[in-house]
Order: sequence, then structure tokens, then C-alpha cells
Amino acid sequence: MKNSTRFLISFLILLTFGFGYYSYFLTTEGKTKDENGYNYSFIELVNNVNNVENYLAKAMISKDSKHSTDTLTKIWADSNLAVNFIKNIPFNSHGSDKTIKFLNQVSDYCFTLSRKTLRGEELNDEDFENLKKLYDYSSNLKNILNQISFDLNNETISWENLKDDKKLNDVEENINVFSSIESNFDDYEGLIYDGAYSDYISLDEKKGLTGDDISEEDAIKRVKKIFGENTKAKMIGTQNGDIESYNIEVQDEKSKFEVQMSKKGGWIVEVIKDKEVGEEKISDDEAIQKGKEYLEKLGYDSMKETYFLKESNIVTINYAYEENEILIYPDLIKVKVALDDGEILGMEALGYLNSHTDRNFSQNIISSDEAKQKLNDKIEIEKERLVVIPLENKTERYCYEFKGKIEEKQFLIYINAETGAEEEILILLETPGGTLTI
Repeated sequence: MKNSTRFLISFLILLTFGFGYYSYFLTTEGKTKDENGYNYSFIELVNNVNNVENYLAKAMISKDSKHSTDTLTKIWADSNLAVNFIKNIPFNSHGSDKTIKFLNQVSDYCFTLSRKTLRGEELNDEDFENLKKLYDYSSNLKNILNQISFDLNNETISWENLKDDKKLNDVEENINVFSSIESNFDDYEGLIYDGAYSDYISLDEKKGLTGDDISEEDAIKRVKKIFGENTKAKMIGTQNGDIESYNIEVQDEKSKFEVQMSKKGGWIVEVIKDKEVGEEKISDDEAIQKGKEYLEKLGYDSMKETYFLKESNIVTINYAYEENEILIYPDLIKVKVALDDGEILGMEALGYLNSHTDRNFSQNIISSDEAKQKLNDKIEIEKERLVVIPLENKTERYCYEFKGKIEEKQFLIYINAETGAEEEILILLETPGGTLTI
């Protein structure tokens, strides 16, 4: 009897412990699942608010009805998405209510303006002033959200803090982020992103892929001719991707690397070399020159550097084909240069091989001064040139490229050299590693 009693007591203790542990497990699992959901929604919120700010910056300077319609529609869509994500995050009501109100009004106002531009009407001075005001508030909101992100990552605050006013007040005053949101919107009563064209567009017809098909033996001979007769080269396979190619392993005096050569014409499509890069010793200008000389050795002439990005003592340089001082962005080649000794670590010519062809440039174009009349009066023009840009529908446009500044933001604005239509606006972002475009 005593043994039965002991067994029963032991069983009940274990059962109680088991239920307690299981309840703790479910609570912990639920908390982790909730926090993962909050983190996902917060990341998406930040991305959409960043998009709203960038598109508002574009809308502030665009005078072209068609382009304005596209930009304003994107603002409308991203504002709505931001509102949906903020509702999934446990923010206290002080900041979130006013933020939702602001984003809803951004959405409504930009939708109204997009209907106006869709009818072919241009935005007036009052519209631009309202967009400027919306832009200023969206910049403040972006900065506050970035601060929240920083504090969450550093565990200065938690989602539990952000849910509860009392807990938030217990945290240090300088991170009371939602009082920042509240104060920033107190006077708001309503109305009130690798260089330009750095992604190639794959075409069915590879315009730059000229010449006859070559054999494996011809490919090996061509590699030796380019990289030196003493170079060792062996075939390691074929590739049937965007461009049918031979994959060749190459060993020169310094190192081993891989070359991808097109079956048609024997063009170098890609070079990949891996090595440990030491501290930076050569200048950006020297690296650019070494990249240009390397491309000439591969048979790619008349290439002009455009933008570059530095990371881990390696610089990736974008080169575009230049003809009669007209820069042709679709004909793009990327080159990686080690900044310790200038060794070429890679190149990729898919853009060039897809797009390069003989182009007939119209002589019947508007003047630079006429193109400038299409720009917002407030932009300070710093540089201009004639270019060819690719469009998403796989066509091209012959344009004036104007580099300018407004509200401390730098832009590239593209005006069609034949029609005067505004084709594109890009925001230039200067970073420690180089220049990016959005």
C-alpha cells in the first residue's frame, strides 16, 4: 500500500512537472513565433517606407505626365503595404496611429495625383510643395524606424517594451522612439537603393555574339593567344545557359582561374579568379586603367568606366561602350580588380554580348537647352551627356543624361533626345564603397 502511495505521488509530481514544462515549451514556442512574425513585418515596413521616400524624391522633380503616373502609383502601392505591415507589429498607439494616418494620406494624395497625370495634366507648384512636405515627413519616419531597428538589434529595447507604454517609459528616455514619432507628426495635419543600369537584359537575339561557331580545340588555342602561349589550358565542361559556352581551366605564371568562352564567335563571357587580397595599395584610377587594358586584351575596345563599388579591397567597375562620346549603357561589362596589386579577379560581359550592335543615331534631335526645359526648375545641373539607356521592355532610348541635385539628393534624369519625353529618373547614393542608384 505504501509502495502504491509512493508511486502515485511520484507519478503526480512527474505529471505536474511535465505539464509545467509543456506549458513553458508552448509559451516559449509561441513567443518565438510571434517575434519572428514581428521581425518579418518590421523589415517589410522599413523596406516600404524607404521605397515611399525614394519615390517621393523622384516625384518631386518629375514634370513628365507618364513618368509621374508610374512613380505616384508606386508610392500609393508601397504606402498601402506599409500600413498593412505596421498593423501586424505590436507598437503602442501613440506613434502607430499617427503613422498610419500619415501613410494613408500619402497613399490617398498620390493616388489622386496619379489620376491627374493619367489624364495628361502636369503637376502644378502646389502639388510639388505638397510632395516636398510629404517627402520631409517620410524621411523623418525612415530615420525613426532605422533607430528602432538599431535598438532592437542591440537589445536596448524589445517587442515587449514597444507593446506596453509603462515598459517603454521604464527604458532610457533617449530611446523612447514613439515619442519621437508622435512629436514629428504633431504638426502634421494632412496636406500635407551596384551604378546606373548595372543589370543586363537578356535578349533572345545575342546581338554582340558575332562570328562562326568554334570547336573545343579552337577555344583552347584562343585562350592561349589571349593569355599567353605558355599558359596551360584544359577543357573542363560546357555550359548551356544564357550563352552556350566552353568552360576552360587556365593556369598562368601567377595563378589558376576559369574562363567561360562562347561557342559562337569565341568571345570571353566570364573570368573567375580566386585569391586572398591584401591591403589596398593602388588607387581607384589605377584600377580603372588596369580594367580597361584587360578588356582591350580580351577584344573589348572603346569601353568607358561609369560607376564602381569597393568591398574587401576589391573594386567592381562597370564599363559601358562609348561611340562618338555617346555612352551606351546596355553594352555593359563588369570587371573586378584587386586593390593590393591590380590583378584582375573577374569579368562578366553578358550585357555587352546581349546588346552590342551597330547603332544609327538620329541627327534630328532636340538641343540640350530644349531638353533642360523639361526638367524641374529647382534642380541644380552638374553634368550632362548623350547616352543610350535600356528599358524594361527590352528596347532602348537615346537620351540626354542630366546629373543634378535637389534637396541634397543627387539624381540622374533621362530626357529622350528625339521626343523630349522624360524616360527615367534615378537617385544616386554615395556610399563609402562607391555610388549606387535607385
